[in-house]
Amino acid sequence: MIGPVAGRLFSADWFSHGEEFPWSTVEIVSISEAIMALGSYPKVVFGCRGNRYEMSSVHLSFYTEHSFSNLIDTLKSEKHEDRKYFSPAKLQDPRYDELPLSIRVLLEAAIRKCDDFYVRKEDVETILDWRRQQGSAEVPFSPARLLLQDFTGIPAMVDLAAMRDAVARQGGDPSQVNPKCPTDLIVDHALQIDFGKCAIQNAPNPGGGDSQATPVKSTPAKPRGCGPQRSCSKGACNDPPSTSAPAAAVQIENTPLLCPFHLQPVFEPEIALKNQEKELIRNRERLQFFKWCSQAFKNVNVVPPDISAVHQVNLEYLCQAVQEHEDFVYPDSVVGTDSHTTMVNGLGILGWGVGGIESEAVMLGQPVTLTLPKVVGCKLLGSVNVLATSIDIVLGITKHLRQAGISGKFVEFFGPGVSQLSAPDRTTIANMCPEYNATVSFFPVDDVTLKHFKQANFSEEKLELVEAYLKAVKLFRSYQDLGEDPHYSEVIEIDLSSIVPHVSGPKRSQDRVEVSNMKKDFLNCLNEKVGFKGFHIPVEKQTTLMPFLHGSREYQLTHGSVVLAALISCTNNCNPSVMLAAGLLAKKAVGAGLSVRPYIQTSLAPGSGMVTHYLSASGVLPYFSQLGFEVVGYGCATCVGNTSPLPEAVVNAIKQGDLVACGVLSGSRHFEGRLCDCVRANYLASPPLVVAYAIAGTVSIDFETEPLGLTPEGKEVYLRDVWPSREEVQHTEENMVISSIFRELREKMKRGNKLWKDLEASEAELFPWDPKSTYIRCPPFFNKLTKELCEPQPMENAHALLFLGDMVTTDHISPAGSIARVSAAAKYLQSKRLTPREFNSYGARRGNDAVMTRGTFASIKLQNRFVGKAGPKTLHVPSGQIMDVFDAAERYQRDGIPLIILAGKKYGSGNSRDWAAKGPYLLGVRAVIAESFEKLHKNHLVAMGIAPLQFLPGQSADSLELSGKEKFSLCIPKDLSPGQEITVKTSTGKTFQVIASFENAVDMVFYKHGGILKFVARNALP
Repeated sequence: MIGPVAGRLFSADWFSHGEEFPWSTVEIVSISEAIMALGSYPKVVFGCRGNRYEMSSVHLSFYTEHSFSNLIDTLKSEKHEDRKYFSPAKLQDPRYDELPLSIRVLLEAAIRKCDDFYVRKEDVETILDWRRQQGSAEVPFSPARLLLQDFTGIPAMVDLAAMRDAVARQGGDPSQVNPKCPTDLIVDHALQIDFGKCAIQNAPNPGGGDSQATPVKSTPAKPRGCGPQRSCSKGACNDPPSTSAPAAAVQIENTPLLCPFHLQPVFEPEIALKNQEKELIRNRERLQFFKWCSQAFKNVNVVPPDISAVHQVNLEYLCQAVQEHEDFVYPDSVVGTDSHTTMVNGLGILGWGVGGIESEAVMLGQPVTLTLPKVVGCKLLGSVNVLATSIDIVLGITKHLRQAGISGKFVEFFGPGVSQLSAPDRTTIANMCPEYNATVSFFPVDDVTLKHFKQANFSEEKLELVEAYLKAVKLFRSYQDLGEDPHYSEVIEIDLSSIVPHVSGPKRSQDRVEVSNMKKDFLNCLNEKVGFKGFHIPVEKQTTLMPFLHGSREYQLTHGSVVLAALISCTNNCNPSVMLAAGLLAKKAVGAGLSVRPYIQTSLAPGSGMVTHYLSASGVLPYFSQLGFEVVGYGCATCVGNTSPLPEAVVNAIKQGDLVACGVLSGSRHFEGRLCDCVRANYLASPPLVVAYAIAGTVSIDFETEPLGLTPEGKEVYLRDVWPSREEVQHTEENMVISSIFRELREKMKRGNKLWKDLEASEAELFPWDPKSTYIRCPPFFNKLTKELCEPQPMENAHALLFLGDMVTTDHISPAGSIARVSAAAKYLQSKRLTPREFNSYGARRGNDAVMTRGTFASIKLQNRFVGKAGPKTLHVPSGQIMDVFDAAERYQRDGIPLIILAGKKYGSGNSRDWAAKGPYLLGVRAVIAESFEKLHKNHLVAMGIAPLQFLPGQSADSLELSGKEKFSLCIPKDLSPGQEITVKTSTGKTFQVIASFENAVDMVFYKHGGILKFVARNALP
C-alpha cells in the first residue's frame, strides 16, 4: 500500500502484544505515511522476508504522541472559538527571542511538522541554535501551501500524471498519487496580444494560433460599430476566427482601435474578450488537462484564465497570514514556481520561488531542504523623497543589497523607516529580492500590515485571530520599539531620503541610471564597445534620422527613439500607487494637450482585472486610452516575450538606419532580444516614467531642461508640470483602491469563468494521453524506472555540446517566447501538420517534452563559442558540421556519446525554469563545467541528475587553454561528497580538477537516484 523508505526500521518496543518479527531485515514504510494511512485504513500492510504483515492503529498509538506535544497551547477568545497552536515560547529558551522573525517561522514549522523522519528533533535544535549554525547546517521547511503558475505548473502536473501511470504499471494504486501539500495552480501565463493597437492589426501574432480549432462555448459581447450591415466579406467581430489572413489595416492617428478584419472601432471590453477567447481556443488542450487535474487530484485548486496574474491572486486572494487546520493555527507560508512568489514576504508571509522539480517533491509531502540562512538586517532610516516612487525605492535597495553580496541569504527589514512604507510598497520591494540573489526579503507583520488586511476584507474574527496569534508567538513587530530588534548576521543601513528616481538598462536590470543622467548615459552607450551596455555606433552615424510613413503622416526615428512602451503585470501592478501615479500623470498630460505618437507600440496588460477596476474608479483609465495604453488582457504578455510585431514601416526604418531603438517597460526582466528582435535597448522604469518616455518619444532627453512636449498652442510642458505629488497618489489610493480590489476579486472568483465551466475534460483516474496532441505528452522520465538504485556511471570520452561564455540565462537555455519558424521545434510541429500560426509559444507547450527538448538552447541570442555568432547552432565535433543544437545532440546520443557543457560565470541566471534543466538532460547532457552557477538553476541541474562542476578558483576554460573540441573523461566516485574535487582528463593529455558543486547530503541523494523525480517515484512504488 505504501512505498518503502530506505534506512528506517520499526523498533520492536513499539509493539505491546509481544509479536515476534525478524526486525533486522524488515523493509519498512515511512512512519509519517503510515500514520497518515491509519487515519483512513484500519491496518497497514508491509513486507518482511517475502511475507506480508499487518500493523493496526494499536501498534502506532505510542508514536502518535507528537514529539513537541508539550508545546501545544490554547489561543482563547471571548467572542470566537478557541484554537490550539504550538508555542515556541514554552521552550523557555532565551535564544528564541534573539531569532530573526523569519527564522522563527522556520522554527515553528519544524516544531509542528516534527515526525522524527522528515523533520527530526535535531532539526528543531539546529534552528533554535541559529546564531552558531547559520550558513552551514541543513534544515527542512514544510510550507503551508504550494503555488504554481501554468507555464511552470504544467510540466509539474504532467510529471505527476505520468507518475500515476508509472505507479499503475508497477501494480500500485494511481489514486494514491496526489499532492499532500495544498496546491493552487493559476492559469495566467498563456495570454498573447492578438487584438490591440497598431501593429496588432497589421500581422498575426508571432506565437501563432489555432485558427481552425473548434471554439469553446462562449457568449461573445455584442459588436460595436462593426455589425451585420457591412460590405466586408468577413464575419462580425464576434464571429469565430476565419482561416484566411486578415486584411491589411491602416491605423490613423488619433482614431479608435480598429477591428483587424473590418477596420472599425473595437473598444476595450471587446479587446480583452477577444484576447481571452483566442487564448482559450489556442490553449484548449492545456486547459482541458488543467481541468482534469482539478477533478482527478485531491488537494489541487485551479484558478482559470482571465481571473488574475499568479502573484496578484497570491496577494489578493490566497494570502491568509495565519492558516487553520483541524483546530490548529500556524503561520501562512508558501513556495511557488513563479519568480514573484517572494512578494508575499512584504505581508509577513514567508515564501520563495522553487523550480517545478522541487515543487513536485513538495506536492508529495516532502519538505524543502535549505541551508539555515544567514539573515541580513536591513535598517531603513530617513524619509522618502517626495518624487521617488516605490519602484525607485525598490531599485535603490536592490543596488545596496546587490553590492553587499548577500546571495542565498534572508533579508529582514527593520528600523523606523519601515513604518513609512505601505503594504503595497513592501510587497513591491519584496518582489525584487531575486535580483540581488537573496532568498527572501521579509517584512514582519505590524500595524500597517493589519490595516492592509482589514482593507483586504478580512473578517473581524480573522483580524482578531491574526493579531492575537502572531503576538502570542512573537511574530508581530513594532518598528519604533528598538527593544524588539532581534540579532542579525549583519546589518545594512539605508537612508530613504537618498533615493532618487532611476531606470535600469539598456540590457541588464542591474545597470541603473539616474533619470537626471539618462540622456548622457544613453549617448555613452552609443559610444561604448558592444557589451552589457555598449552599442558601438560610429560618431558620424549617431545623428542619423530615418523618415517613414505611418498612416498618412511622416515621422522620423533616430537613436534612442521609443518604439515600444508597455505597462505590464510584473512587479508594478501589485502596487496601486505606481499605477495610479502613471494614470494621474496621463490625466495631466492629456489635459495639457500632450499625446503619444501612434507608431509607438503601447499596451496595458494588468496583472489583475482589479487594476482596471481601480484605474476606472479613480477616473484615470480614459486618459490611459487617449495616450494609446489600452487594456489588452490579463496575464503575462510582453514580460514573457508575447508581444505583437511593430509596424512594418517602423521595423524597416530601424533596420535601414541601423538604429538603436528603445523599449520602455514597467517589468522586472528585460534581457536583450526578449521584447522584439529589432529593439536593442530596453529600459525598466516605473509606470509613470514609462508614460513619460512614451510621450517624449525618446529616452535621450533631460527632463529637467527639456520639455516633455508642446501644447497645441506651442507652450512647453515639462515633466514637473504633470508629475503627481505623493499626497495626490496616496489620497487616491486610500480612498478608491485597496478595499475594492479585494472585494471585487473575491466576487470574481465566486462567479468563475463561463468559458472554463463549459470546457469538457476527462474524469478518469489516469489521464487519457492523446498521441496526436502537440501540447500534452507523457514525458519519458519514468520509462526505465526500477525499484533498485543505479549508481552514477563514469563519463568516458564525453564531448562538449556547447562552449558558452558568461551570464548565460535561463532565457538562453529554455526560451519562453514565440517559436521561430526555422527552429528545430518548428520543424517538429510542421511534421505534425501545424502551420506557423498554430505554433504558439514555448511557454504554452511546456507540457510537450518533444517541443521543449528541441527548444533547449534555441535562443537567437545564444553566444556559442563553437560558432562565433549568435544563434541556436553548435558544432558537431566528430563531423565538423555546424547544425541545430538538438540535431547535434541527437547524433551524439545515437552514437552513445555522453555530453557536457562548458560555461563561464553565472551560468543559469534569470527566471526559474525547470526545462532549463530538463531540456539539457533529455539532450544527453550529464555535467556542466562552469566558473560559477546561479544557485537556483544549479539546484535544478542536481534535481535532474546533472552534475554541476565548477572550475577551481582562478581557473577557466580559457586559462586552461581548452578549445572545447577535446574529449573529456570524468570519473565520478561512488562515495562522491559535496565540494569534492574530481579529475577531468582530456584527449589531448591535459588534466585538471573541478569541484563537485553539490551543497548537501540531499543533493547527493537526488543525484545518485538520477534526479528528484525518480527518487519520489521510487518511494511511491509498492
